[in-house]
Amino acid sequence: MSIRLNILRIIAATVSVIPATADDWPQWMGPQRDNVWRETGIISRFPDGGPQILWRTPIAGGYSGPAVAGGRVYVTDYQTADNVRTDNFERRELTGIERVLCLDEATGRVQWKHEYPVRYTVSYPSGPRCTPNVEGDFVWTLGAEGDLYCLEAATGRVVWSVDLKQRYGTKAALWGYAAHPLIDGDRLLCLAGGTGSHIVALDKKTGGEIWRSSTSPEQGYSPPTIITCAGVRQLILLKPDAVASISPETGKEYWSIPYEATNGSIIMSPVFSGEYLYAAGYSNRNLLVQLDLTRPGAKEVWRDRSDAISPVNVQPFLLDDVVYGFDQKGLLRALRLPDGARLWETSDVTGRRPAGSETAFLVRHGDHFWLFNELGELLIARLTPEGYQEIDRAKVIEQTNTAFGRDVVWSMPAFASRHAYIRNDHEIICVNLAK
Repeated sequence: MSIRLNILRIIAATVSVIPATADDWPQWMGPQRDNVWRETGIISRFPDGGPQILWRTPIAGGYSGPAVAGGRVYVTDYQTADNVRTDNFERRELTGIERVLCLDEATGRVQWKHEYPVRYTVSYPSGPRCTPNVEGDFVWTLGAEGDLYCLEAATGRVVWSVDLKQRYGTKAALWGYAAHPLIDGDRLLCLAGGTGSHIVALDKKTGGEIWRSSTSPEQGYSPPTIITCAGVRQLILLKPDAVASISPETGKEYWSIPYEATNGSIIMSPVFSGEYLYAAGYSNRNLLVQLDLTRPGAKEVWRDRSDAISPVNVQPFLLDDVVYGFDQKGLLRALRLPDGARLWETSDVTGRRPAGSETAFLVRHGDHFWLFNELGELLIARLTPEGYQEIDRAKVIEQTNTAFGRDVVWSMPAFASRHAYIRNDHEIICVNLAK
């Protein structure tokens, strides 16, 4: 019995020191670009006094979320002496420095930084918009004025860079370059702008052009998204003047449906459900199309419904046949596809009367959602066809910017290693969410 007991003790001790696996968050919307957090061992409610902040690191302004990969946190910002707490609709010129910062994931200490001067002429000029992309030994970043970089992930050494405005003879859209690039095999897919180059595929290792495709009034803000339908990989583009499908290998167009985005403002990636694809932007410019399941093609089902979801800042989330998302009115809504029935709406996420463009980012984890709202609060909630059920909330960071006369923080967190990595215009923090 004593031998058997000792063996059991050894096994138990060995098991207790086996580290639990931790996931990275290497790009916008996470490892599979779907806003799903798949780690286990996460708290279901906050401890008394709120979650522990493990570290804080000073940074400058920006809307870009962090990326977490290989024990490092990557984030971009904009250092300037100019006032960037402004909408800057007149597009006056501001001067400053965009930076790419690499932090140690465990401590928040800066491991390296890459910086370059840039003149902003964009509205809401506090900083970059796009989350870095990390893959293998490299990180790709896109600044608000179209400065695209490939850097060594470990050192920050510049591998290549492209000024998209200069190469493609264009200018930044009103709210800057905000469409997160997409890695597809050896290609980096990126909205560029200009004649015949609305979207370009670049060699991710060299920056050389592989193909260019399409013309649009301006770049728009919707990230490129690849779906598979009718047995064909299709790159879906939500352009300011059309919803289109092209080949990600060649840039050849499969189909296109006219669409009019107010001020070019369509920011969401398309929501794809079976044979239906949903797209929407400002001023109730929404569109549901039915995809051809036999060959690449699509037809319009309905458009421009005031009771649908027309996002401004937040990517909607599709679960089964229900889309959950924030409408431009600042309300969280549930929309059933394909009939477009609104199941419910609520202002409870911010807890106040909506004034428009209220923001809370949605990430699914198991049977519930994590939300990060513009008040700097983390929330745990359930979203079902029956309604919104809040479980818990905690204030974790301050609002450091302004929009529509109110204080906000508008940046998507990263969820990795059982932590949340959250930034405003003064700092980035690591929040412990492990059980």
